Amino acid sequence: MRKHIGTIIKISITILALLYVSGQVDFSDIGQRLLQANLGWVLLGFVLVNTSLIVRAYRWLLLLRGIGAPIKFGRLVSLYFAANFFNSVLPSGFSGDVVRAVEAAQDVPAQTAAGTVLVDRATGLLALFMIGLAALPFRPDNFPPTLLWQTTAVCLIGLIGGFVVLEGRLVRGLGRRLPPFLQPIWQKVDGVILAVQACGWTAVWQAMGISLVFNLMQIGWFATAGLALGYSVPFTHYFLVIPFLSLAILLPSIGGLGIREGLAPLLFASAGLSDEQAVALTLLVFAIERISGFLGAPIYIFSTVQRSKEKNLSVKEP
Repeated sequence: MRKHIGTIIKISITILALLYVSGQVDFSDIGQRLLQANLGWVLLGFVLVNTSLIVRAYRWLLLLRGIGAPIKFGRLVSLYFAANFFNSVLPSGFSGDVVRAVEAAQDVPAQTAAGTVLVDRATGLLALFMIGLAALPFRPDNFPPTLLWQTTAVCLIGLIGGFVVLEGRLVRGLGRRLPPFLQPIWQKVDGVILAVQACGWTAVWQAMGISLVFNLMQIGWFATAGLALGYSVPFTHYFLVIPFLSLAILLPSIGGLGIREGLAPLLFASAGLSDEQAVALTLLVFAIERISGFLGAPIYIFSTVQRSKEKNLSVKEP
């Protein structure tokens, strides 16, 4: 029962959040909007989501190269598609990261696999915060002042915290001061942090550059979802609100479902969207992201079978 507590909490929060949203908007109106979505724009969003997996796999490759890990690019692409599948079917936005780390641990030490997955995720968030800050000068005149300061604070705190973790010395120094009974756990965490540091700043900055490309693609599929619904939201507005919507995945929920929908009306009000329009947008994005995940199942099965065959052949060879 204990091992399912986390899942129960996530499902409960998602249901409560959706119940709250249902009291604020007309879901029949939202359903009509979704049914009338332009399939061409939806398909483009679907393509962007899946293409971004290849881009992110290359980012991961740069980090692994930074520590000299000999994993092929094709292997990383298949793992990213597999991770996207598990993110789609399991109630967590981090299930895929666990799958990537466990699978990569077949080729490199487990702490190295976990460390590079952590840096891979961190560089994505850091690039997103940079984009959010860069977009602030281009905010619309009616952008809420409260949301302005919240955006600035979230992005600055995220950037500072992320670089502190990547740099590692402060975190390791604090870890050494933990009580003795926590030291066995800390030793495992410390090993991951050492793997993070081993990537090197050259690889981290390269990964950050790829992350900027990925986040532009993410903004792109939000924008295509808006176009599919017939909205004329300025592209720069997505730069401002996507950091908040992306951070929703860090909260206990099913892929941010319910949390995003609760935030969307506030975030898109200054873009002229009604509450129903804003919620329809985030629900369409959720559907595109979830459906795209199912491509990962056949790719994962195929790569697993191929890998098993290769291992069998290597065992049979004299």
